Formats: sequence, C-alpha cells, structure tokens
Amino acid sequence: MTDLPECTTTTVEQDQTKLTRKPLQPWNVVLLDDNDHTYDYVVRMLRTLFGHPPGDAYRMAQEVDRTGRVIVLTTHRERAELEKHRIQSFGADPLISRCKGSMSSVIEPAQGS
Repeated sequence: MTDLPECTTTTVEQDQTKLTRKPLQPWNVVLLDDNDHTYDYVVRMLRTLFGHPPGDAYRMAQEVDRTGRVIVLTTHRERAELEKHRIQSFGADPLISRCKGSMSSVIEPAQGS
C-alpha cells in the first residue's frame, strides 16, 4: 500500500447576517417664484437642468407663477441638494434688466416619507 497524505474536512460556519439597505427617503426640489424671471427663462432652465419636455416645463412655469412654488424633481437628499444648487447657479435672466441672478429653490422631504 502507498502512503497517501491524510485528508481532513473542516466545516467553516458562515455568518448568516444579511445586510439590508433601507430605501433612501424621497426629497422634493422646489422652485420658488419671483418677478425677475420670464417664462422663457424658467422653461429653458427646466429643460437644461432636468431634461423636462417643453410642455411639462411650461406647465411648471405656469404653476410657479400661479402658486409661488413648484416641485421640479423628487429624488434622494444628496441629489436634491445638488439640483438646488444648480438652480441657484443657473444665472440671471438676460431678458429682464433688473434681474440680478438665478431663481431661488429649496428642498423638503416629500409628503408621506
């Protein structure tokens, strides 16, 4: 008989802990109305920054004009912060001479979250 190395079997217990991720809470990016920006500006900004189709962007411009605010995006908090800053950095409306800068925006938790 030949000498074979001895083989052993070892059972390694695995940690059965599963990592679960909680879904990110939704936040709204809200555009605020003012009298220093035209509908053209609002539509162009919403199309440029968020890719909204022209009709949707125009309806949002009407809503912000009528109600003083409009939700332009619902997303997770970090992206909402980024998009708020992008709105606030879009620049002045060249069609209104008294316009000194971008529109204002805020973020807020989405309802029901």
